[in-house]
Amino acid sequence: METRSINPWNWQDGFGFSHAVEVAGAKRVLTISGQCATSAEGAPQHPGDMRAQLELTMDNIQKVLEDGGFKLSDVAGIRVYTTDIDATLANWNEVVGRFNALGHRPASTLVGVTRLFSPDLLVEIEATAYA
Repeated sequence: METRSINPWNWQDGFGFSHAVEVAGAKRVLTISGQCATSAEGAPQHPGDMRAQLELTMDNIQKVLEDGGFKLSDVAGIRVYTTDIDATLANWNEVVGRFNALGHRPASTLVGVTRLFSPDLLVEIEATAYA
């Protein structure tokens, strides 16, 4: 499998994402439902703490990827839903830092929402991976 970032501009560099990611030669696709800062039992964790919620959300995404036989570097796109865009951007490295450490920048979308499935949750992230 090969990936190619497509970035007609460079302002995205400060946010650590790509405008588009082309995937060629993939044999498998993994679509990950929105992951949140929940325990293995589904209980919301870290109420009011955006950094901790983003970190646990990314841990949960990584666990789903690994259980599916994928890696973070296989993620071509993420969609981030948050009840607080400013707090999410202030902690954005918790989202893109793991990807960027691999030299990988998936396409991303950040959307403000009024509420997630639990009022204690501040963020939910979906992902699509190819291998």
